[in-house]
Amino acid sequence: MNNETNNNMIDNLPKSINQPSEAPKSDALEITGVVKHGSRIVGYELSNGHQIDKNAAVQMAKDGEIKGVGVSVSKTGEEYVRSLPDDNESNNLSSLPVITIHS
Repeated sequence: MNNETNNNMIDNLPKSINQPSEAPKSDALEITGVVKHGSRIVGYELSNGHQIDKNAAVQMAKDGEIKGVGVSVSKTGEEYVRSLPDDNESNNLSSLPVITIHS
């Protein structure tokens, strides 16, 4: 299906892929690290030092409690947080420090 027949897409991505769920609150936190188990992202570290799992991050982003991210949906239907585009690559989730957990 091409973009002319599917108005919900930009190239091969949904239009809403980088849309914030709600405007961040004035006291919204930032994601400062990515928590991984092996190569899989399992959570995030926040600017207050707390670590949260992916589901909590999605809900906090939807509630405007995390700034600089939006909520997207993977091909498998799983919601995840995604950096909003700006001119600063250092705050992209893929550029943040990785915290590896072993269990």
